[in-house]
Amino acid sequence: MDFNLQKIHQAAIEIARLGGKRTLNYYKKNLEIERKSDQSPVTIADRKTEALMRKGIAARFPDHGIIGEEHGKINPESPVQWILDPIDGTKSFIHGVPFYTTLVGILYENEPVSGVIFAPVLEELCEAARGEGARLNEKTCSVSDCSSLQEATFLTTDVTKASEVDLEKPLKKLIQKSRLHRTWGDAYGHMMVATGRADIMFDPELNIWDAAPLLPILQEAGGIFCDVNGRETIQTGNGISTNRELINEVLAQFQE
Repeated sequence: MDFNLQKIHQAAIEIARLGGKRTLNYYKKNLEIERKSDQSPVTIADRKTEALMRKGIAARFPDHGIIGEEHGKINPESPVQWILDPIDGTKSFIHGVPFYTTLVGILYENEPVSGVIFAPVLEELCEAARGEGARLNEKTCSVSDCSSLQEATFLTTDVTKASEVDLEKPLKKLIQKSRLHRTWGDAYGHMMVATGRADIMFDPELNIWDAAPLLPILQEAGGIFCDVNGRETIQTGNGISTNRELINEVLAQFQE
């Protein structure tokens, strides 16, 4: 299989826009909300949007694999895997909060090489391909140069989730030691870090479709995306985004 990262990355941007724009058809509408087995919410908007994105990928790259939150896997043996989350931040979406996003990540031979975060209500699209830098709405972006936790803006998605995975103590330390904390969370919080508008984002629980776009975007923005043990991976179920100056101080809160 020929692998052209630039071509595939451009397609990933188009697919993220396609999906994100479709979500606007359902935004601030009275949707029926269902509950998955883990009690997380899902709507027809999630399912219809992912189906549209899958159709767009299959039309361009029929031999590529797809892993999506709502519709499972196809072509799992392919070296190229598209990782989809049609609505990251469904709770925000349901409540009419504009911080939800549409996510596309590309894995090549199990390595994240491309990522797109699109916030359709805000019309903000952050994207990066390996070796090509990161951009917000086509302009180069980078993480902040903050070097002290006491001066940092710290974000997290949900302050209660950390207690369920035994990470409540380090979360409280980060809240107490940082200058400012807010719950501008989900992938939008990681995009805030990649674009220098916040300094640290911590998610105590992540699935592969949540994490896949984050690693290439943060790396190409000059920062780091890693788990609580400092491993730069999307596979361990949690994630920290920050800059290279702060990472050791952040990780120290977990090691203690």
